[in-house]
Amino acid sequence: MIKIENLTIKLPGFSLENFNLRVEPGGFSALLGPTGAGKTLVLEAVAGLCSISKGKIIINGRDVAGLGPEKRGVGIVYQDCALFPNLDVRENITFGLRYQPKGGQGGTDRFDWLVENLGIGHLLGRDVVSLSGGERQRVALARALLVEPSLLLLDEPISALDPNFRQEIRELLKRLHQKTKVTCLMVTHDFSDVLFLADRAAVMSRGKLEQKGSVDEVFNNPSSPFVARFVGMKNVFEAEFSEGCALVNGWRLNLNPAPKGLCGHVAIRPENIFLSLDKPDSCRENVITGRLADLVDLGPYWEARVSAGSEMMTTILSKSEPLRLGLKPGREVHLLVPYDAVHCF
Repeated sequence: MIKIENLTIKLPGFSLENFNLRVEPGGFSALLGPTGAGKTLVLEAVAGLCSISKGKIIINGRDVAGLGPEKRGVGIVYQDCALFPNLDVRENITFGLRYQPKGGQGGTDRFDWLVENLGIGHLLGRDVVSLSGGERQRVALARALLVEPSLLLLDEPISALDPNFRQEIRELLKRLHQKTKVTCLMVTHDFSDVLFLADRAAVMSRGKLEQKGSVDEVFNNPSSPFVARFVGMKNVFEAEFSEGCALVNGWRLNLNPAPKGLCGHVAIRPENIFLSLDKPDSCRENVITGRLADLVDLGPYWEARVSAGSEMMTTILSKSEPLRLGLKPGREVHLLVPYDAVHCF
């Protein structure tokens, strides 16, 4: 288990203030946030690669804040892999054993197991400069895991890879985590990484923790407009609430369930909004009428932006829908929003 308590780091022009986070033994937590939020700084503080102003970093019941990197039992894999160009693949993998020896048959068995599971046996004598991005990432993972770390830190481990190889490495990471049960803390910008790999997530902004919880809680029940927008709820609006309804600039949105406590905003995921040319006579969805402002081609799908009063709504369409419906900017459309798709906070 890792527990970060009141971690504070002060740098010129930036500070991390009273940061708290807990990762359960064997868990896989993801740290999210925009560029400059302080995510990598947290990882480097845990690894012992930067000085902290105050706070505790507890790994398996031991405060390691005052210890050097080699004494923390932590492995780290960077986005650029950080392999040593003067060493071959085998020497890179075994480099950490100079500082954290794992001698005897146990160390040999773990090396062989990692090489087999990562599929890199044929690379052991190669220079690392000749490896592809995916191969380098596999070697970096083997190096980090060979010393049997209590905690594996992953700093954007997939983002630099060609899109064709990203899912392959995600699946590899998932298998390794399931087999080794190592506790993982990962920094990423890619929601696909989080949804596929993590069981817990935390969102940062400007050196502060905005929200933490299960992946489902963070993605589907954001606690603030910032988190809602960051996790992809592009439809975020100020609202007034009355008798189980939200009032947004003239719209009336029925809610199910009704919100508990004080709320000031609503948020709706684009994929939960359905576009129709015909206004339904009666249905169980809220209906918002507007005009199509724009269609944006996002590869596997279209993003439709609809002007509704003074607000802009965003929804998702399949590749065939714009042509099938004859959609053009300026056309009147109706947006159907299920009652339970409206999130309030």
